[in-house]
Amino acid sequence: MSVDFTSVSNSNERAVYASVAAGAQRHPGLAHDPELLADVACVALNRLQPRYIRHAVDFAFYLTEKERGETERQVADAVDYAFGFVQARVAMRARG
Repeated sequence: MSVDFTSVSNSNERAVYASVAAGAQRHPGLAHDPELLADVACVALNRLQPRYIRHAVDFAFYLTEKERGETERQVADAVDYAFGFVQARVAMRARG
C-alpha cells in the first residue's frame, strides 16, 4: 500500500516563514544570509507546538478569533526569540 503524505504540513510553517522574511531587515547581520534565516525559522518552529493539517482553509475554519490571535502572538514571540538566539550564536562564533 502506497500512501501520499505530501498534503500534510505543520500549520505554523507559513506564518513563521512570512514572519522571518518580514523581520529579516530589522536584523542586518542575518538579513542577507539565507542559511541563517533558515536557522531562525527552525529555532522558531521548534519553540511552537506543531499543529499538523492537510488544508489550511479547513484549519482556519475551526479556529476561534481568540485562538487565531493567540497563535499569531506565539509565532511572533517564537520568531523574535529565534532571531536573538541565532544572532547570539553568530556573535559567539565570531569571537572564536
